[in-house]
Amino acid sequence: MDEDLITNPKWSQRRQNRATAFRFIFQWEMNPSEDLNRDLMDFINRLGKDEGFYNYAIELVDGIVEKKDIIDSMIKELVDNWEFSRIAKADLSLLRVAIYEIQYRLDIPPVVVIDETLEISKEFSTENSKKFLNGVLDKFISNIQRPSRKPAI
Repeated sequence: MDEDLITNPKWSQRRQNRATAFRFIFQWEMNPSEDLNRDLMDFINRLGKDEGFYNYAIELVDGIVEKKDIIDSMIKELVDNWEFSRIAKADLSLLRVAIYEIQYRLDIPPVVVIDETLEISKEFSTENSKKFLNGVLDKFISNIQRPSRKPAI
């Protein structure tokens, strides 16, 4: 078990999974992998939880990597007046996780995703980042055709 990788043990399993996906996506952005699946499994195995605990994180990472170009184009549209390359890498990784969940996980209400993203950002980002993330994600959910406070399916 790698103590530096462990997320807040008081967090729910789902939030720990989101944070794990965020941290892996952040690492992957900084140092792209030759073998994403192997590196993801190595990362998760170092966390020391039972097999299966991080299934949702694996699902998130797989979906984000598969849809990265689509997600990034959505982010670019949302951050008009801001150069995409200037977005802090941690914030970009948090946005990728959140936008993937809002767009593709219709069983999760968008406001839940935003709340979770802001809670995770408290651990890994700055107060200014929290405002930025909240603004971008609020704009995103105002442009989608689904209820913001309940699942779409």
